[in-house]
Amino acid sequence: MARTLGFGQTVGGICQTAFVVADIHASIDHFIRDQGAGPFFLLDHFLSEGQVYRGAPSTADVAIAMGFAGHMQIELIQPLDTNPSVYRETIERTGYGFHHFGVAVDDVDAALPDYLKRGYRLAFRAPVPTGGAVAYLEGGHPAAPGFVELIPVTPAMDAHFTQQWQAARDWDGRDPIRPFL
Repeated sequence: MARTLGFGQTVGGICQTAFVVADIHASIDHFIRDQGAGPFFLLDHFLSEGQVYRGAPSTADVAIAMGFAGHMQIELIQPLDTNPSVYRETIERTGYGFHHFGVAVDDVDAALPDYLKRGYRLAFRAPVPTGGAVAYLEGGHPAAPGFVELIPVTPAMDAHFTQQWQAARDWDGRDPIRPFL
């Protein structure tokens, strides 16, 4: 039986849908007004040390906002520089919009070989504040849109995402943009 995380998604399943955006504040407004998501938790700058993009060190700085629509976390990512990154690459290739699905996995390093055997290629890795490192994969199937992000399930990740989900469940429309949890 699949293990369910505190915010209602299962380990091994999609827990996040992410978009690369030109204006994070306008995108937050859109997702609140037109998609019923929110509130959003905003991190004005995220420049993680140890980023590796296509085998080379990366220094891409992004703004990130996360909110929930039901049990699905919506992540909005705005590049803040022109440094090479999976975000800039997507903008140059297909424009702003859908970027990746996030899949919650117990162990990113243990999950990677299976994805690689299925034809995925590693495009990006970066440590995250909730523990471990995410991995962005591309390919796997010709019809696959965007990237797949493997997100390490740690106690801090589950608690962090669950707090955001709980805020969405109890949300009365006030304080639509909040400091990042």
